[in-house]
Amino acid sequence: MTIAHSRVDNHVNSQRLLVLAPHTDDAELGCGGSIARFAEEGTAVHVVAFSSAEDSLPAHLPSDTLKVEYLEAMPRLGVPRENLTVHGFQVRRLSYHRQEILEELVRLKRVIDPDLVFMPSGHDVHQDHQVIHAEGLRAFKDVSLLGYELPWNHITFSAQAFVRLEARHIELKWNALQAYRSQLDLGRPYFEKAFLEGLARVRGVQAKSPYAEAFEVLHIRI
Repeated sequence: MTIAHSRVDNHVNSQRLLVLAPHTDDAELGCGGSIARFAEEGTAVHVVAFSSAEDSLPAHLPSDTLKVEYLEAMPRLGVPRENLTVHGFQVRRLSYHRQEILEELVRLKRVIDPDLVFMPSGHDVHQDHQVIHAEGLRAFKDVSLLGYELPWNHITFSAQAFVRLEARHIELKWNALQAYRSQLDLGRPYFEKAFLEGLARVRGVQAKSPYAEAFEVLHIRI
């Protein structure tokens, strides 16, 4: 896997990728194309979601709706079900459980031993995303770390690294997101194919590739 930096080219040969998602759907939205490419190239990809956002669901839906959708979405990107975890922390309340989350991240580091970690960007203003970013930095400070982009949560974003993608990776990303029927029904603009393709094309222009996803560089170990 080649990651093109805005100033230098870093060649990161990842064998074990860990993706940290504050909520179900964050990983697919922020780095779904990259997950698809890493999985395609034989990397062992593990994805951990810390909340299935039960309190944010419409009242008529079962409480496990987002968990079920997440477990359907991720295999579409090539991530086996045994590499998926969903925790039951309450949405918008992750800050109440910082120590528990940190201890779980330390456990994941020991068990998975990732050589690359994707997490929310440090510029992400969502309170839950800030918790996973801060505790992720503590737990994985000696591992290569990249922060993924969720533009609706950013006032600014440092696009310092790019994972170059092909059209098939964007199609896989969109196919995965279609598993989130509960979210598609809400009509959010960032759950539209045109938005995902447009952003990927912009990042692709920057990376001299048909498509790309951009990341904030937090730490690189080569």
